[in-house]
Amino acid sequence: MDDSFRQGGEQPRGWYQKRRDKIAAEIARNRRGEHTVPTWVLAATLGLFVAAWVALVVFS
Repeated sequence: MDDSFRQGGEQPRGWYQKRRDKIAAEIARNRRGEHTVPTWVLAATLGLFVAAWVALVVFS
């Protein structure tokens, strides 16, 4: 491992800055109206619909 990493060098700061830039870019996209629904929300919604349909079929 590099000594600069152990002594708090540029590598952790670089990760933090990249993460901060990514969040800022996402906020800017959302403010422009370019927001999208996260994939996990779509998957959870589909799962709920399938579970409700199965419950209707099985318990009817």
